[in-house]
Amino acid sequence: MLKLNEQIYDAIRRHGEETYPYECCGVLLGRFADGSNEVEEAVRAGNIRTDSAHNRYQIAPEELVKIQRRGRERGLDIVGFYHSHPDHPAQWSKTDLAEAHWIGCSYVITAVIHGVAQATNSFLLTGTGEEDKAFEQEATLVAALEAERC
Repeated sequence: MLKLNEQIYDAIRRHGEETYPYECCGVLLGRFADGSNEVEEAVRAGNIRTDSAHNRYQIAPEELVKIQRRGRERGLDIVGFYHSHPDHPAQWSKTDLAEAHWIGCSYVITAVIHGVAQATNSFLLTGTGEEDKAFEQEATLVAALEAERC
């Protein structure tokens, strides 16, 4: 299960709207806990794909390392990734699976139709390696933010 708060969920969807008609992408920092990926921060990343940024994304390796270090400094792990599908359903593609390598991580996809975020789905990358990796639909729990106490 993927767990995140409304603010993070909304930020992911807004990122997709802002980059439309190109794919956005980012990294989810958080903790692996009791069979869930609990997200504490969504970090925007640049899409370095220049050949087909409207239907592909790639995060620069040095940017990914920088984000991973940022997380470790706060005691967080990379628990997933997100990207948008402009004018395409929020379902993984063969390319998404081929380019996914972080077993146990959540891969969140938001369909952005005519510039407006629609469905957002999460898929858990399962398996033991490249030979048997697969995406499984993953339940997503979006929790309301607690009001600050005075």
